[in-house]
Amino acid sequence: MDSSVVLGIDIGGTNTVYGFISRDGHIYTHEEIPTRGQEPVSDLVDRIETRTHQFLKNNSELDLFGVGIGAPNGNHFTGMIADPPNLSWGNVDIVKLFKERFDCETSLTNDANAAALGEKYFGVAKDMNDFIVITLGTGLGSGIFSGGRLLYGHDGFAGEMGHMPIEDEGRNCNCGNKGCLESYASASGIRKTIEGLIEELPDNEFLNTIYRDKIDGLMIDAAFDNGNEIAKKIYEITGNRLGQGLAQAATLLSPEAFIFYGGFSNAGDRILNFAKESMDRHLINGHAGNIDLIRSGLPQGQAGILGAASLIWSSQ
Repeated sequence: MDSSVVLGIDIGGTNTVYGFISRDGHIYTHEEIPTRGQEPVSDLVDRIETRTHQFLKNNSELDLFGVGIGAPNGNHFTGMIADPPNLSWGNVDIVKLFKERFDCETSLTNDANAAALGEKYFGVAKDMNDFIVITLGTGLGSGIFSGGRLLYGHDGFAGEMGHMPIEDEGRNCNCGNKGCLESYASASGIRKTIEGLIEELPDNEFLNTIYRDKIDGLMIDAAFDNGNEIAKKIYEITGNRLGQGLAQAATLLSPEAFIFYGGFSNAGDRILNFAKESMDRHLINGHAGNIDLIRSGLPQGQAGILGAASLIWSSQ
């Protein structure tokens, strides 16, 4: 029996998930801890190191074989996290930091690529060679498999679907450009949609109830299910814009499916039905209807660590 495990780490702007994962995808244990992005990166590395040593002490029959990391702006080629949003770390050689602590093979990719790897090796994309994973969180991330291989591009930053422009001189995006897909189809994009609707309907009770620091997707879902026209409008605007972006990517890459994970993808068909209709409408003749929009089958919080671990396992 193989006694090796990989430490899979999914670093987020607010929280970080880590777990210990066998070659066949069994997760011995996993935990979510605050990232504390305002602290030096060593603070996070120290806490994970302490927990890892404790796990290995409590499970002495297991050996740490490697460390796989998914992180925003993580570059597979350089091992660097490049000035990540929501984290005050600047440019960090995260691979070097973990290698120094654990002296084993360490590999990095960005968080959306990690989710795509998780789907390929352990999720609904096991039998697919061409698919795109979309993570709908604060922003919109994407990981692309084409011809059975994850696309990195020449510099490690391929697959940034969230920053494809879909509207000339459209909404301001956090990347500094205007009209990016992310500024319409993400938690931050939905917030901007709600702000626009409040300008039109300043006294609408539902809009003013959901307009908080963090938009409550479950509240919008429930209102949608109860026939609330404003909730339907929010998801219709979001889905229509998402479909535009999907059509652009599909025209270039011809995937079997788009797989949605995290955040507002939990709205499911409430958004995806609008997105499918919009995507098919924007595709060139003959392509409509050939591409599935499906939700991830991996448990919430686990796609990233499974994918990060598969960076190590798939290289064996």
